[in-house]
Amino acid sequence: MVYSSVGAPHKKRLRSVRTAAEETAKRLNLDFELVKFRRSGSAIYVYYESGEDEPIPLYCDEGKAGDMNEICAALRKMMFVLSFHPKFSGLKQLRNELMRLS
Repeated sequence: MVYSSVGAPHKKRLRSVRTAAEETAKRLNLDFELVKFRRSGSAIYVYYESGEDEPIPLYCDEGKAGDMNEICAALRKMMFVLSFHPKFSGLKQLRNELMRLS
């Protein structure tokens, strides 16, 4: 899931983060969702959500523009780390694919 504020003037940053998250999700056969919230803020966040559990933060752009390849790499690295947690058995099954993409 990508979280971004509605009125923030950061369309180019959002496009990079959204594309990176969407591409990563597509390659791993995961769902993708863009969530816009009303509260103003400059940071864009990417979370991993599995079932009823709380979403886990994977990436924050910290209000700075990032390269799409760097964002994809950061997402894959965080998901790889999460794949070792027993709570995220779905990611464990994707571990080989995550390594191959890196």
